[in-house]
Order: sequence, then C-alpha cells, then structure tokens
Amino acid sequence: MISTKMKEMVEQSAALSAMFTEGKRLAEIYGAENVYDFGIGNPNVPAPETVRSAAMDLLQHTDVLQLHSYTDSSGIPAVRKAIADNLNRRFGKAYTEQNLIMTVGAAGGLNVICKTLLDAGEEILTFAPYFGEYDNYAKNVGAVLRAVPPNPPDFLPDLNRMAEMITQRTKVVLINSPNNPTGVIYDAETIAKLADVLEQKEKEFGTSIYLISDEPYRELAYDGRQVPDVTTYYHNAIVVYSYSKSLSLPGDRIGYLLIPSTVDAFEDVIMGAGIANRVLGFVNAPALQQMIVARCCEEVTDVAFYNGNRDLLYQALREYGYECAKPQGAFYLFVRALEEDDVAFCERAKQYRLLLTPGSAFGCKGYVRISYCVARKTIEQALPSFLALAESYQKK
Repeated sequence: MISTKMKEMVEQSAALSAMFTEGKRLAEIYGAENVYDFGIGNPNVPAPETVRSAAMDLLQHTDVLQLHSYTDSSGIPAVRKAIADNLNRRFGKAYTEQNLIMTVGAAGGLNVICKTLLDAGEEILTFAPYFGEYDNYAKNVGAVLRAVPPNPPDFLPDLNRMAEMITQRTKVVLINSPNNPTGVIYDAETIAKLADVLEQKEKEFGTSIYLISDEPYRELAYDGRQVPDVTTYYHNAIVVYSYSKSLSLPGDRIGYLLIPSTVDAFEDVIMGAGIANRVLGFVNAPALQQMIVARCCEEVTDVAFYNGNRDLLYQALREYGYECAKPQGAFYLFVRALEEDDVAFCERAKQYRLLLTPGSAFGCKGYVRISYCVARKTIEQALPSFLALAESYQKK
C-alpha cells in the first residue's frame, strides 16, 4: 500500500489525468489537429537560437568531466555570478553569487525554500486563484496552505483580507505575478502596500514573515508593463525564478532562488537552501543547463507571438459573449464559465473538442483557464468551437 498522503494526492490528480486521457481519446476519433488543447502551459515558441548554439558549443568544447560532473549543491559559482550580474544591470542591485541557488526549475526552487523555512504546522498564505501544486508543496513539508479568497474582476490581492488572515503561525506569503491562471501583474503600488502590511504584522507578532515571489512568467509582460522587483519593497522578499517560459525550456528544469542579504537570518537561509537542494534529492541543478543559461540569461523568448495569440483569442471570446479580464502577462486567459459548475462546463466543452482547465483546480470556482501558448493555427481553428459552445448556452 502507498502512503496515506500519497493516496490523497493520487485521488486529487485523477481529474487532471482524466483530462489528458480524454484528449488522447478525442484525438484518435477526430485527429489531433481537430482537438484544441488549451489545458497545459507548455510553450509552443521555440527556444532562442542562442540556446541551441550555446548547448552545441558547450558539448563540443567543454571538458567532458566538467560538463557532466556534480556541481556545488548551490550551483556553479561562475553561473551564479553571471546571473547575479544580469540582475544587477537590470534592477540596479548589488547581488553576488552568494545570493543565488540554482534549482531544478521554479517548482524545485519552491520546494527547496519551503523545506528551508517551514516547520510542520506553520502557515503559507497565498491568493486565490493560485497554481494548484502549491497545495502539494505545502504538504511536502507539513505546512498549512491558506488562500485569501479571489478578488474579481481584476483579481488583484485583497490586502485587507490578507491582513485579517495572517496569524502568529504565518511564516510565508506566496505570490505569483504575472499570475497563473489570471495573467494579472501585481503592480508596484500593490506590492508596496502588501509590504507595508507584512512589516506591520512582523512587528505585531514579533516574527519573520517571508514574501516568496514565484516568477516564472516575469519576462512575459504586455503593453509596456513592468513586473515590479519585490526585493525593492520588502526586506524579507525571496524570488523563485525559472527559464521554462522566458527561454521556452520547461523540460530542461532550470531556474534559481534569489535570496537577498537583507532577509532575516540570511546566512542560515542561504546555507539551508543549499542543503535542502541536496537532501530533497535534486543534489544539484543539471550542470549543462546551468552553463547554458549563464550564456543566455540576457535572452528572452518571442513575447510578441504570445501577445498576438492573446489579442486574437481575447477579442474573439469577448465578441462571443465570454467574460474575462485582458491578461497583462503570462499566457493564460481566466474566463468566467457559462454556468456555475466550471467542471461541468469543461465537460461540455469537450463536445466541441475544446480542452480547458476548470478554475476550481486553482481555488476559484466558476471560471476556466485557457492556455494560449499554442500554435496560432490552433486558436484560429478553435474559434468556431468556442462560438458554438457559447451558442449552446444561449439556446437553453
């Protein structure tokens, strides 16, 4: 028998597994090109050419032992320095390699920092809707994840409600901007106000409250918007980053933790994160991928392509009668379902060969997430199905 905790996770994952199974079944019936899968955030845009060039050059000209050896648990010092230098140029900081831990993507980084900071029973506070795996990351360390209720229609954090929910046991506040699933960017004013609340609560309870900013979509911002640097606004801010979206490398599993020297107990936190990277079984981030991103950290993916997809899909859905806020970043539309039961709505969408993700998977019932990091042709061919789905409700 598997563990009770894992049995619960298996049951919770059943719906997601069923969605993938259904997608394959529909593809067998109608052909893969006639099934419109908007369910997963797997970038369709190729990685920049510099990534392939860097990989080829490293494979051909780097000593084999160096290329494939274990690295420091925290990552290769020269790689961490290259990324620190990039951040310093962009954000006017003075980071060194000592502020960075190379991780197995943002997911690995989140698990590492949760392992480092949290004892069993301590609390993580986040904002719904949120990436559903946060629940499991909390369970991995025995922490309690609590979600501030959704704040439609703009889905910016409800800071008054957050303040009410912070307790003596709140150790982490976890934010995700640009947000998955809404595409909302938490602007500088919001971050500044959030920081003020956390500082007040630290004084009230005499505790350290760490703000963890999950930023795999940081480079995917539209209409000239900028994603604020949270470390500028709050002394206990830690950034989790991944190159999965910025360089279209989701399967390469490479990212980092940025832990500024201003955080409480910095030496313990940075040392603990390096050890957590090892004892969680990652050992170290992939050596080759570390070397690649060190050479390519100035690059970004084709944001204009995602922007085109966003505009095309958003404008069409609004014309068809769907309600949704225009995303400011990332590559998701968070759309109000045409009935109260978002799961039932997603089931009905399958009749039109549309694969969508129910908002309840993100702690926000009554909505669905549509991932538009797909081929433009997929969106164009899917539009009649979205229209037919909307019309099916109008005929009731």
